[in-house]
This record gives sequence, C-alpha cells and structure tokens, in this order.
Amino acid sequence: MDCFPLHKTRANKDPLFLTGVTFPSGHAASPETLVKLTVFDAKDKRRESSSFLGSATFSLSDLLGAKDERLTLSLRSSDGVCTARTVVVSRLKMGEMEEVDVDHITTDISTQKCPLVCESASHVCLDRETNPLSGPVFKNPVCKVYRFQTADSKWMLVREQMEECTLSLSVPKQLIGLYVQEDAVRVQDLKELGELSPHWDNLRKEVMNRYGGIINSYQETLTEMDKITGSFKPSCCKAQKSLEFIPINLHTQRMRVTCPRKTDAIYDIVTVGAPAAHFQGFKCGGLQRLLSRYEAEKKSFSTAYQCIYYSPEHTAKAQEVLSSMSLLQPLITALSEQLLLAAHEHSSSGLRDALKNLSDKTEQFVHTLKDELVKSALLALHAARPGFSSKNQKQPGHVRRGSDHNQSSPQTLPAGHSPATPVTESPKVCNNVEESKTNTTGEAGTVPLQQQDSIPHHKEYDEEEWDRVWASVAKCLNCVIAMVDKLQEEEKSKQESTPDKQLADVITSHNPDWREQLSPLVRHLQECVKEVVDKAKRAMTFVLLQEAACSVPQGFLLQTRRDVVFSQALAALVCGFIMKLYAAVQDKGFLQQLQLVGLVAQFESLLSTYSEEIGMLEDMEVGISDLRKVVFKMTEAKSEELIDLQPLVCGRRDHITVEVPLPCQVFQSLPEELRGGRPVHVYPALFNVGINEQQTIAERFGDISLQERINQKNFEILEAYYKLLSDKVPLECLPCFQNHSDIKELLETLGQNVVTKKRKNVEILWVAGAICRRLNGIRFTSCKSAKDRTSMSVTLEQCALLRDEHQLSKDFFTPALNCMRSRPTLGDIGQWEDPEAGSGTGHKPASRHFYPIALLLVSSHLLVVWLILSLVFLLAKYQ
Repeated sequence: MDCFPLHKTRANKDPLFLTGVTFPSGHAASPETLVKLTVFDAKDKRRESSSFLGSATFSLSDLLGAKDERLTLSLRSSDGVCTARTVVVSRLKMGEMEEVDVDHITTDISTQKCPLVCESASHVCLDRETNPLSGPVFKNPVCKVYRFQTADSKWMLVREQMEECTLSLSVPKQLIGLYVQEDAVRVQDLKELGELSPHWDNLRKEVMNRYGGIINSYQETLTEMDKITGSFKPSCCKAQKSLEFIPINLHTQRMRVTCPRKTDAIYDIVTVGAPAAHFQGFKCGGLQRLLSRYEAEKKSFSTAYQCIYYSPEHTAKAQEVLSSMSLLQPLITALSEQLLLAAHEHSSSGLRDALKNLSDKTEQFVHTLKDELVKSALLALHAARPGFSSKNQKQPGHVRRGSDHNQSSPQTLPAGHSPATPVTESPKVCNNVEESKTNTTGEAGTVPLQQQDSIPHHKEYDEEEWDRVWASVAKCLNCVIAMVDKLQEEEKSKQESTPDKQLADVITSHNPDWREQLSPLVRHLQECVKEVVDKAKRAMTFVLLQEAACSVPQGFLLQTRRDVVFSQALAALVCGFIMKLYAAVQDKGFLQQLQLVGLVAQFESLLSTYSEEIGMLEDMEVGISDLRKVVFKMTEAKSEELIDLQPLVCGRRDHITVEVPLPCQVFQSLPEELRGGRPVHVYPALFNVGINEQQTIAERFGDISLQERINQKNFEILEAYYKLLSDKVPLECLPCFQNHSDIKELLETLGQNVVTKKRKNVEILWVAGAICRRLNGIRFTSCKSAKDRTSMSVTLEQCALLRDEHQLSKDFFTPALNCMRSRPTLGDIGQWEDPEAGSGTGHKPASRHFYPIALLLVSSHLLVVWLILSLVFLLAKYQ
C-alpha cells in the first residue's frame, strides 16, 4: 500500500509531525493487513527535495499485540540492509491522550526516531458512510495530526481535516435553473401585457430578446456543468466561462483539539476564493462601482427611451409585489376552500379558525396592493396602449370624458365587465358592507373615491377603476365575515331556544346548508382576488419592462455579473451553514439562536485595494450583501440516502430559500418552530484588510477608502446583530471560551479599529473573528484564490486558538505554526504559490511587473520610476 514521507524533527523543542495511514474504502483493514512505511529526510520542503532514509513493514496484528500498542522498527535500505535508524509506530486514537515525557521526542543523529500515529482512515471512511450528518456534502478528506506541548508540560492532540464540498457544483446548478425559470416567467408576463403602442412593442421585443439570450447562455452553462465530474474549481480555472458560477477552491477546514481532562473542541473555517466575476474582468471595476455608475446614467437612458425612471427601490418594490401576489393568491384560494369545507361539516370552531386565517391573508394581500406604485404603473400602462391621447389633447366637457373613458377601459378591464357595470356591483355583495364593523384593510378602503385624487392626470379611468377593484376584495371579505357571523348567531339562538333532547333532531332537519349560503360569497371573493392579481401583475410587469428597456444592454450585463457573484457566495454560505448545523445540532442554545434571531456569517477578506483586486473586492461586497435575501429551512428527509439529504435551493432572485433535509431522528429533535418551517435568517458581515505588497503601494500612494467604508458598514451590521441577539436570546446560550473578553468589549475594540488610520490593521480581522466565534457564527476566509494568504491566515488563527484556549506552550507557538505551514493545506501542491506573488513552476504570471517590490522600496525615487514603468506597461497591455 501507499506510504507517506515523514519530516525529521530537528531540535528538542520541535513538535512531532504525525502522519495517518489511509486504507482504501474498498479494502477493509484486518489484523493481517501489512503496512509499509517509507521515511524521507525532507531537506527542502518548498521544493519537496528529500532523501530516502529507509523503510519498514509490519502487520496490524503486530501493532495491536505489542506492549502499549507501540512498535520500534528498524529501517532498511533499498537493498534490504538494516540501517542504524529506527522508527516508532504507535496506535493513538482521538480522545485518548498519553502522558509522554519531553525526552521522548529527543532525536539523535545516529538513531533517527520518527513517531507516527497509525490512525487508519478506514474507520473514518466507515464513519462517514454510516453517519448521515457527514456524508451528503463533504468528500475527499485530507487529515494531518499533530502533538504539541501545553504550558503545564502536558500534551494536546490536534487534528486538521480539510474536505471538499459537493455544494460547489450542486448549488450553482440549482441557482442557474431558478434564474432560467424566473426569466422564462418574465418573458411570458411580457407577452401577456396585451397590445401596446409601436414604440413600447418594439422595446418589449428587444427586452424579450435579451432575456432569451440570457436563458440560452445559462442553459449552455448548465449543459457544460453537467459534464463536470469533480467537486471543486481550482484557481487555474477561475476565468473559464463555463465555470464562472462555481466558487474557487471551496474547502472546509476543521481543527479538533483533544487535551487531557478537557472536552474536545472543534473550530471550523470555510475557505473560498473571493466571489468575483473573473471571466468578465475588472477593467471598469467591480459590481459596486458599476452599479453606482449605472444608476447615475439610467435617468438619461430613460429619457432617451421615453421611459419613466424607476429607482432601485421602486424596482425592488415591483418585484416584491409580484412575489407576494404569487404566494398570497394560492393561500387565499386554499383558505377559502378550507372555509367551505368547515361550513359543509357544520363545524363552528373550524369555521372560526378558517375565517381568521382567511382574513389575515386577505388583509395582507390588500395592504400589499395599496401602494402608489401600483396606481401610477396602471396609469403608465394605460398611456402605452394604442390610440391613447393625453388629457391636454381632449376637449373639456363631461361628454368627451365619458366617451374617452368608454374607449380606453375595455383594454384594461377584465372580460365580462364594462365601465357601465362596475366590478363591485354584484348581487352577491351584501348591502351593508359599508356599515360593517370589520374593516379588514386597516385603511380608509371605503372612503369616497373623490377624496383619493392623488394623481389628477387621467383620474377618470385609472384611479377610480383601480380603487374600486382592490376595494372590492375587502368588501367581499366583509360579506363573508357577516355571513359567518349570521350563521353562528342563528345557530346559537336555536340552541338556546330548543330543549336538549330535541337539539340533534332540529339541527338535522331545520338547519340550512352553511356551504350553500357561503359558496356564492366565497366564489366572488376568489374572482375579485384573481381580477386584482391580473391587473397588478400587468402593472408591475410594465414597471420592470421600463426598467429593463432603459438599461439595455448594460443592465442585463450587470444582472449576469451579479448572478455569477451571488452564486459563488451562496455556495460558500450553504456549505458553512450545513457544516455549522451538523456540528451543533445537539446544542439547544444554538437551535434557540437559529429560531429567534438567525445566524451571523463573517467573511474575512485579504484582498488588496490595488489594481484588479479592487474590482474583486467590489464584486465581493455586493455578493456578500445580497446574501441577506437568503433564508434556510429545515425539512425532514424522505430517507437517509445521500441523495435525499442534499440541500434544495428555491425561490427567485429577490428571495432565496435553502431547504436543508435532515434525517428523521435529527429533525424530530429540533424545536417545534424550526420543524414547522420557520425560516432562519442570515446576517452577512464582510471585513477586509489587504496584507500583501500591493496593499503597501495602495496605502502609500493609492486610495483605501473602499476598505474603510466596507469595514465601518459591516461593523454596524455586526453590532446591530449583537443587540438583537442579546434582546432575544440569553447570553448563556453562547459558547464559552478561556479568553473571557466580553463581547461588548470586543465590539468596542473593533469599533475603534475600523476608524483608526493604521496601515494593514490586521487586528480588525482578529477581533472580528473572535466576535464571530463568540456569537456562534460561521467563519469564512478569502483571498484572490484561497491559497497563499488564506493558508497563512488560517494557520495563524489556529495556532492563536491553541495558545489562547488550550494553553499551547509559548516555546511551541512558532514551531507549531511552521509545522502547520510545512506542507500546503489549501489548493494543489503544484499551484501552491499565489499567481500574483510569482511561482516556482515556470509559468509567468500575467500580472507580474518589471522589478521586485522589495528592491524598489529601498528608494522612493526608484519606486516612482517603477510606478511609471508599470503604468506604461499596463496601458500598452490593454490597448
């Protein structure tokens, strides 16, 4: 079987480098299994230069039968000659600590001793297959085990486990499918707008063609992604168009610490390349800059295209109205049918409950549509109809008004209604609705229409007609409520006046069918709701048409870029959420936090504010901010098969829901509210501090205002989350740490640091990470490719946790850090060097300039010369 190279310990205080032996899952280990160890002297770890020291072979039965389960084996050379070196093999399990003397790790030149933990990974694989909480989304684990000395001369066992996440591929594919479905629905809505004037009809065709192009492009991307067999995207593929929705180097990093007489501790970090549109490039900046410029230019576009300018808030409101109507209309229909069923069963309690739910949803429906945007959009839509003439082109007089009203209204009124017969005039509507004490709208829905003249232009058609239509929903509901009250009062009076012995006979023989009396009113309510939905849907679709028409083609390119960045950010978030949920599903305090407040997701970015990384940071800022529209729901899995435990992504761009299936036993242990489908909200917070040489240039000669603004804004988000959490959840539910720094003190320190003018103030990242862990949050670390800078940050954080929380000896801190960094933990070994820092593989990076930074920093004059030459180089490159 395969063997693993070992690094020699060089000094008495060096930590032990422990290596695990992996047994393939298809070959079960048995006492007869032979293990061959090959030992190398790693002379140059960076170049992986090593010399062969010897090899040894033993069986698992020899190890298990040895005293203290420890073998001392002599190494043999390649020709079978026994050398003077030995290797110590011991069996050590996580959770079982040995009291080892410091002298045990003393090495001698003549007899090299390389202690090795023979912890077979076969039992790890078996655990992953039998444990449904670790199998669905994580695969290909890579483990490293260390043994470090504590301050009290004890020994701790540290295990690093890095894994790939299958969600790198599955989440983007689901999200792209939702995008295709949403855009296809948008195209169908545009077709259903009806007849438009030639100008608007041409714009509609152009917008539909743009949507069609996006749909075709996304479908081609899905086809290419179906061909992928791996589970993650390496950094060398970050600029491939077919892979642009997939996050770069998405991995999970878990450190498990076992100390004597202490409970095991687990620390998780998700590492991922900065969510950014690498294929589209950063010549013009990233999303934050492009969106700001686009909004500033959209007003001039709207004038050129003869459109009404709608702000981003108006566009978001239109999407919200469409989304609310698509959710509320089916609910109102289902609740009204439930009301009829309760009436048919003659159930007074069921009737009351169904009526209450129906009233709540109908009130919410009416409140959603009582918006000035809907009214003004109906005006604009009517003006876009063929043959429309504005009011100043008409002759004054009541006759002309009525004539124009009759000509225009058939195009917008539903079939079966005419201006002479208002929608609300129906024999099914009761006569005393205006006097009903129950006003479901909570507003002046029954105020005389002449008092609602907020839009004088063309008031005779749009405003009055729309007011009558949506007010009819409230009137119909009032009629249903009045009828239910009447039926229950009649029932109550009959029960009081009838002897008990004759009550059953009277109910059976004399009571009229409640369903028969309620059915006409309920059906009319459903018809009114449908009519309102049809009108409002056309109005909001026309708003989105105008917004799309005045943004062609830039708006569609920005939407595509935003889709790409959000897809990468969402895949990382879902990975982190599932990792956190699986680790803390038995923690009642954590589940209470999920239920009442939600979860904070803290992203640590190491991007510089120089060159193209500014665009990456601008992309990342928007992508992380968009995660606020994501909610999670826990569902019960159909079975414990891996395919049934995969998370499902549903919704639309403005509201994404991720359903996380859990095995039956685990799901039943959740609080009742989470089992009932209560959504878990996410509070994303991004903190960035550039740390490389490019950041040095940016801080000396460039602009770091973007970084300062991001840190200040997200500090406020983190502070607001803590206030919300402290109001709703007892702080005793939060995890405890050896470092007893209060969260309030940490927030104060973070607040001071984000406003302090200090170069490369990495304390912002340290304090923000500490706050996140104390708030039970999810930790993410990112740089351009999630390799060099990310690895340095993760290993430093892990050693800091060992020092602060597990009393790692001060003498062991630097050796432990070097030991963790001795071999690449993130990304491929051949791609260990970050592209912008240069590589030993011989591939010349495109972003490398003429002279080394370190040499130029010696002289400020040379640095100025270098900047000029670099500028000339870049201008020549992009021309």
